Amino acid sequence: MELQKLEYEFTICKIDNVDLVDFTREYVFLSKTPDEISLVCETDYTPADAIACEHGWRALKISGVLDFSMVGVIAKISNLLAAAGVSLFVVSTYNTDYVLLKAESFDKGVGVLLDGGYVVR
Repeated sequence: MELQKLEYEFTICKIDNVDLVDFTREYVFLSKTPDEISLVCETDYTPADAIACEHGWRALKISGVLDFSMVGVIAKISNLLAAAGVSLFVVSTYNTDYVLLKAESFDKGVGVLLDGGYVVR
């Protein structure tokens, strides 16, 4: 399986409204529940009124479109990273998944995935 490095730094934040979210940006991941609104965005475009932010994330995109019948894609990646002590945050879209790693662990995580048989570009 091939993973693509994204050349952005990301922020994961909690917001209380979407008014200042820049939906024109290339990467904006938004989820809403009765308890919260979570946003993952390029760090330079973090809304000024965010309630809480966790800066310093880098991302890998799983290349290609993943069929819904595929099983264990994230589990395999997660297990490799967990065994190496690298935490992750995953965002799923209709087509694929994005694996976010803390910037300070990014190179280590990429190395672990390479050693695990993944291609990382």
